Amino acid sequence: MEALEEIQERMTGCRRAFEELKAEMGRAVVGHEDLIEHVFIALVCGGHCLLEGVPGLGKTLMVRSLGEILNLSFSRIQFTPDLMPADITGTNILTEDGLGKKVFDFQRGPIFAHVVLADEINRATPKTQSALLEAMQEQSVTVGGKLHRLESPFMVLATQNPIEMEGTYPLPEAQIDRFFFKLLLRYPSHAELARIADLTTAAPSLPLREVLDGEGVLRIRRWVREVPIAEAVKDFAVRLVLSTHPQGENSLPMAQKYIQYGSSPRGLQSLILAAKARALLSGRPNVSFEDIRAVALPSLRHRVILNLEADAGGVSAETVLAEALERVAEVL
Repeated sequence: MEALEEIQERMTGCRRAFEELKAEMGRAVVGHEDLIEHVFIALVCGGHCLLEGVPGLGKTLMVRSLGEILNLSFSRIQFTPDLMPADITGTNILTEDGLGKKVFDFQRGPIFAHVVLADEINRATPKTQSALLEAMQEQSVTVGGKLHRLESPFMVLATQNPIEMEGTYPLPEAQIDRFFFKLLLRYPSHAELARIADLTTAAPSLPLREVLDGEGVLRIRRWVREVPIAEAVKDFAVRLVLSTHPQGENSLPMAQKYIQYGSSPRGLQSLILAAKARALLSGRPNVSFEDIRAVALPSLRHRVILNLEADAGGVSAETVLAEALERVAEVL
């Protein structure tokens, strides 16, 4: 009975914290409700997000506001072709100690924050990109042969501009696969645009209220992994991932025609973990089929590699995944 009460208390607490977070975010960011939910899900799952959208849609404001509400440190890195790895990770600088002796002192780079916005990550060279991606994977950096641990919780939100590809260095598929979610930012509606004008041209509002801290995020992260998932729901997630493989036994006609490589096992891990987080934040005790469907696109869209025929025909990964979600049966 005590265990049941504890689970109920967890679900209630997580749901309340998430509702308060959305309410506070609504004071600073207009729209993007689904985007805010997915970013928070990635945070409590220990993952990173790749945001794709044209400039000026509020990506920096959203990430900075998230840091304020969660009382987490925030840093922004503007990626450019001349950015070096040391500009991200930090470097050793020769200084003098109290006795006048020359010593190397490590100066931390902007990667040492809880929430890091990597703006236009595809503008930097592959060498610089790899420095960021190594920190994402290992949650540490090595400078001068010495290991430096990053703060926890740690999350990277990297942005890409989909309409301006000249002079960029696209991320390799193997590195894109390291992102937990790929999220697309839509343009605001008429009402949202009017609300943005009101917020940004009026007197400054009151500071955002803190609703959770780093310890709270780590606590929810532990609880997410304890959310149960039924075998039938897990089997649905497995078959959904296998349907993206053109040569697989469960592959669909559209996948065979347009997909070159299907989702990696990381796609399944992201799918199930995100579904667990969504269930917990919704105040439900276990994962449902709807949870799997709700996080399928952000979990898999960047892990499906299309062929030339899809490119020529204007077929997107979302189109193929939409067919998979429609045709893969929940229960066999």
